[in-house]
Amino acid sequence: MDYDVVVAGAGPVGLTLACELRLAGVDVLVVERLAEVDTTIKAGAINTPSAEAFYRRGLLPALAAIQQENLDRISGFMAQRQGGGGGPVKMPPKFAGHFAGIPLSGDLLDTGDPAFAGAGPAGEVGFIPQEPLERLLGARAAELGAEVRRGVELTGFEADDEGVTVHVGGGAVRAGWLVGCDGGRSTVRKLAGFAFPGTDPSLTGHQAMVTMEGAEVLGKGWNRTPTGTYAHGPFPGRILTVEFDGPPADRDAPVTAAELQAALRHVSGTGVTVTAVHTATRFTDNARQAAAYRSGRVLLAGDAAHVHSPFGGQGLNLGVGDAMNLGWKLAATVRGWAPEGLLDTYTAERHPIGAWVLEWTRAQVALMRPESHAMALREVVAEFADTVAGTTFFTKKIAGVWQRYDSMAAPGDHPLVGGSAPDLELAGGGRLADHLHGGRALLLDLADAPAVRAAAEGYGDRVTVVTATSPARPELAGLLVRPDGFTAWAADAAALPAATGALGGALARWFGERAATTA
Repeated sequence: MDYDVVVAGAGPVGLTLACELRLAGVDVLVVERLAEVDTTIKAGAINTPSAEAFYRRGLLPALAAIQQENLDRISGFMAQRQGGGGGPVKMPPKFAGHFAGIPLSGDLLDTGDPAFAGAGPAGEVGFIPQEPLERLLGARAAELGAEVRRGVELTGFEADDEGVTVHVGGGAVRAGWLVGCDGGRSTVRKLAGFAFPGTDPSLTGHQAMVTMEGAEVLGKGWNRTPTGTYAHGPFPGRILTVEFDGPPADRDAPVTAAELQAALRHVSGTGVTVTAVHTATRFTDNARQAAAYRSGRVLLAGDAAHVHSPFGGQGLNLGVGDAMNLGWKLAATVRGWAPEGLLDTYTAERHPIGAWVLEWTRAQVALMRPESHAMALREVVAEFADTVAGTTFFTKKIAGVWQRYDSMAAPGDHPLVGGSAPDLELAGGGRLADHLHGGRALLLDLADAPAVRAAAEGYGDRVTVVTATSPARPELAGLLVRPDGFTAWAADAAALPAATGALGGALARWFGERAATTA
């Protein structure tokens, strides 16, 4: 083989996957059609699972710096809207997101809800636009030794039982596996013949950064009108429009100032003039999902596996979750220690979350339609959203803190099993996430229990064992955390030593047979 894995697509999903594979020592080639990082305006934030994933790989300081730049831009927009007089800038109420353009006020959010506990410092990071994230991940992938070829297009492949011959840039390479992270119109998905059922587009959306004249008449934030929906901000010149008169005639044509101006005037009812376009994109509510994420030696992740409208900012985050789930499992398969069926748990665990996102975005489209029944229902939802219970409900969904893999847990398992591991603060300094930077699984022995440590004998090449205490959670005796940060086993001190049998089962289920040990 020339490479263990070829990844098609060097967006955030493909680069995250490449980083995960390299942490496990897998030879990976990433091929990207574009010669440079795509500067088109796209996702503007990451959710809690994405922030946790990058935090667990040591990237939190870099993310915090990106977020601060983002917040400075928001402050600049508010100063501009307030006349730029040089006085203190009055910031809007804390924003917790939106549902169908209905804003959620952070002042109504119940931050004490148990769902928000456990994220640690990652819970403070979110305003991370896609472009700087992609640049950060590209630098990290290069640092880890991934080969990234830009300006190279995948044109075809032949897969067999032993591997995949991938045609790229006028030549061919041989790899054990091919992963399509090449977007919603994925070449890999189409050539592999994945079924891609779903619902057709019904709207035309635009998102852009522009220079405008007369922008002071536009409402701030999200605005619903009799002809559609538009958003203005949170950065100077950022606009978004949604028109419900069918999909665009030509999705690939360049987005012009005239097109954006016409859409903005139509939905806002104003005479705003767009004088320059800095970056712009079209979108629709086309919602489809691959029936499975694997076909033999070919896999899909990110938009290649699922497409939907951007409402709620779920797409980037869904793809990062795919990459984190797939990376260690594919690496285990390449390295030869994966237990039987491990790679198939990728579809089993990620497909239901993808299906939920499609439904979540469809519901928002239904509430945004400018027709009487949708508007009546919207008033009911808006009233609920303007409560502590409503804001907390919607924010938990948007933030992704509800996500768990229930198939990981058996009856009687600890409640932590199947969910994202809590970022425990450990006595003497450090946190749980500090021990996941290398991309290995972690067995955290919190009760100094020889039986817990003994269960992990023979897994030293796959599982890091750490003995520590967590004063804030004295009842916990231990956690087994998969490389993607999800809890595979947990036990309270009162349940030891009986729970060590379940620990042995969890180790075998996720990390295969223990290596032979010598006395």
